[in-house]
Amino acid sequence: MTPPLELTLVLAATRDMGIGLNGALPWTGLRKEMAYFARVTKRLPPPPPPPSSSSPISSATTTPQEDTSSSHQPSPHSFNAVIMGRKTWDSIPPRFRPLKGRLNIVISRSVTGFPTTTPASAATKERSDMTAEPVMAGSLDHALAYLEGINNKKKDDGSSAKAHAQRVGRVFVIGGGQIYGAALQRKETKRILLTRVLSDFECDVFFPLALGGGGGGGGGGSDNGWTQSPKRRLDEWAGEEVPAGVQEENGTKYEFQMWEKAAAEEDQT
Repeated sequence: MTPPLELTLVLAATRDMGIGLNGALPWTGLRKEMAYFARVTKRLPPPPPPPSSSSPISSATTTPQEDTSSSHQPSPHSFNAVIMGRKTWDSIPPRFRPLKGRLNIVISRSVTGFPTTTPASAATKERSDMTAEPVMAGSLDHALAYLEGINNKKKDDGSSAKAHAQRVGRVFVIGGGQIYGAALQRKETKRILLTRVLSDFECDVFFPLALGGGGGGGGGGSDNGWTQSPKRRLDEWAGEEVPAGVQEENGTKYEFQMWEKAAAEEDQT
């Protein structure tokens, strides 16, 4: 059995945690912010070093661009997953969905039971086949069970399919409000990648957890069992040097942040 998958929530929110208006984003024209979202949700986590490695450098601080060792390269069959509600799926322009390079899982009340789409044979299908169409699930529980099933898939002879298996790297929850709320109740949820929108916008949908206020923080703030991480930790986890401080596009100011569940909070889950 592989370790349980962690959940990372990704969102852009105003200072009062507004995330949507009339079924769409309240802001437009944040191309660099959207590119950041795409890069981070596509980038696979660095695999752990081989047992014989004596390097003092932690794999958590090695970006995919820096590590050129073939033994450290992610499997070509690996991919990340993005989980979203039906309204979030519908808000994505048709030409951009499913979100490329990631397994899209859409949660809808109209779906009953476990997802019926079955992963293609890991030995014969490439990653693009797995991510070409969305998977429909009736609940977050079913979506996560489906993903765990991919990672724990057995070969026909009953052995674990590792070398050529399709594997889920990271799992991101990308909206909307109800799906975020369900994810926040789960012990698997470890971090929140927050684009803090510092400009004012009218919103009618809000993220169900208050995280700080304003921008300009260097980490260390704590809210509701969640702690803002220092930028170096965000850089390490994201696998790139994330732009620091307040950014501005199309008249909208924002800042990239990462929040992690505090250790004391995790001990109670």
